[in-house]
Amino acid sequence: MAQIIMRVFSFLLVFIFSSFAHAEETIISIIGTADLHGRLATLPLLGGYLDVLRAARPGRVVLVDAGDAFQGTLESDMNEGEAVIRAYALLGYNALAIGNHEFDYGPVGAKSASDVGDDPRGALKARAVQAQNVFPFLAANLQENGKPLSWRNVHPSTLVKLQNGLRVGIIGATTIKTPETTLAANFGGMSVAPLFETIVSEANKLRHEGAQIVIVAAHAGGRCQNFDNAGDLSSCDQSEEIFQLAQKLPAHMVDAIVAGHVHAGIAHEVNGIPIIESYFQGIAFGRIDLSYNTKSKQITHKTIFPPHRLQTHDTYEVKPVLPKKNIEETIAPALAAAETKRENLVGADLETPFEKSYSDESPLGNLVTSLMLKLQPKAAVAITNGGGLRADLPAGLLHYGALYNALPFENRFAFIHMKGAMLKKIFSKNLTSKGGILSIAGAHVESQCSGGQLIVQMKLDSGRAIADDEDVAVITSDFLATGGDGFSRSESTEPASKMPVIREAIADYFRKNHLHLQIKDWFNKEQPRVSIKMPRPVTCS
Repeated sequence: MAQIIMRVFSFLLVFIFSSFAHAEETIISIIGTADLHGRLATLPLLGGYLDVLRAARPGRVVLVDAGDAFQGTLESDMNEGEAVIRAYALLGYNALAIGNHEFDYGPVGAKSASDVGDDPRGALKARAVQAQNVFPFLAANLQENGKPLSWRNVHPSTLVKLQNGLRVGIIGATTIKTPETTLAANFGGMSVAPLFETIVSEANKLRHEGAQIVIVAAHAGGRCQNFDNAGDLSSCDQSEEIFQLAQKLPAHMVDAIVAGHVHAGIAHEVNGIPIIESYFQGIAFGRIDLSYNTKSKQITHKTIFPPHRLQTHDTYEVKPVLPKKNIEETIAPALAAAETKRENLVGADLETPFEKSYSDESPLGNLVTSLMLKLQPKAAVAITNGGGLRADLPAGLLHYGALYNALPFENRFAFIHMKGAMLKKIFSKNLTSKGGILSIAGAHVESQCSGGQLIVQMKLDSGRAIADDEDVAVITSDFLATGGDGFSRSESTEPASKMPVIREAIADYFRKNHLHLQIKDWFNKEQPRVSIKMPRPVTCS
C-alpha cells in the first residue's frame, strides 16, 4: 500500500511541476506582410488565415506590415490608399512601417507632383491620420529637416500589450535607399538615418519601457531561394541590406525582423534573429512563433515558417480558411470603381505579349521609350528605368487596366539637357550595377572592357556618334531626372507638374492612332539597343 501511495504522490508531483512549467511558457505568433502595393483583392483571404490562427492562439498574434502597402493598383491609387487602411483596420494590424512608395502619391488629390504651397507628403499624412486609434505608422529612421517626424500617428516605435500581459515592442524603419527609390520632389527636406544605429537606440528605449520582445518591421530586405533549413544561408544573398543589419545587431536586442522592399522570400535565422520576408502583392505571408518563458524572461524556442502562399480552399492549422466577409464588403466599392476604368479599351492591338524585364533590354522597355520619344519630338534620346515597368502587356486588344499594371507610377515627362560624356557615364554605371536596366530610344549604346574599365560609346539612330562635349536633349521621367535609381540629377526645362503623366500620354496616343503592335518593330535580340558582351552587372577585371 505504501508503494502505491508513493507512486501516486510522485505522479502528482510530476504533473504539478510539469503543469507549472508549462504555465510559464507562452507562445506568440508574429505574422508579417510587406509590399502589398494596393492588391486589395488578396486581403479577405489573408483575413481567413488570421481568423484561424487567432482562434488557435487567442490574444497572442502580432500582425505587422513592412511597408509599400498602398501604391500600385487602380483600386488603391484611385483613393490614395484609403481602402487599404480600412481593410488593414479590419484585419487587426498592430503597426505599419513606412516604405519608399508610401511617398509616391505626393499631395492630397490628383497631383502626384507638388506645386508651391502643396504639402508633398499630404496623401501619406492623410493615411496616417485615417489609421489613428487603430494602428500606428512607424518610421524610426526617417527625419524631416534633420528632426524625427512629428506627424500625427507616425512614431518611431510602438509598445503592444497582449492579452496574456506580454509586452511587445515594434520598431519601424525603411531602407537607406529610400531617397532614390521614390519621387525626389515628394521627399525634399527629408533624410534617412542609418538602420543599425537607429534600431539599437530604439530597441534600448523599448526595453527600458518594459518590452519583453522586440520586433523590427523593416522596409529593407534580401532574398533566399531555399527554405528547408532556417539556419542554412547558402541560398541567400548575404550582401543584402537586411542581412548586413542582422549580423551587426548585439545579441538579444532584437527578437524578430519582418522585412520587405525587394519582393523576395526569407525564412531564416541570422545571428540568432529570425527574419521573414514574403514576396509582394499579397501572394504570401510570413510567420515566426516565439516561445517566451515568463520566469526566466527569455525566449526558449523559435520556429520560422516558410512564406505561406495564399490559396482558396486551403486549410491552416488543420482548419478550413474562409475569406472574411466584412473585408470583402469594405473593399467592394474600390474594386468596382477600378474595374469600370480598367475595362476601357485604349485603341492598341498587340499581336503577342510585350514582356518586361528588370535587368535586361525588353520589348516593353523599347516600346515605352520609343513612344516617349514620339510624344516629345524635341528630344533626341528617351530613357526610362526597368523598375518603372511592373507588368507585361498581354496580347490582344489593350485595356487601360493592363497599361496601368505595366506603368503604375504617376511619373511625368521631364525634358533635360545632358552632355554626351555624362550620358555615357550614366549607362556605364547602370551596366555595372545590379539595379534596373535603363531602356533607351533614339540612340544605341555599345560597351566593351578595356584596361579593366567598361568603355561606353553611343550613336544616334542616324549613325552619328555622340561626342563627349555634345549637348543632348533627353526626354525621361521626373523620377529619373530628380535622381531616382541613382540617375544624374538634372533640372527639367519644364516644371514637372505642368508635364503630362507618361502613361496617360501613351494611352491618349493609342486612342488616337489605333496601333497594331508587333514585337519585331520594337525589339531585335540580334541588334540590341544596348550592346553588352556579358550579363549585367558587367565586370571588367
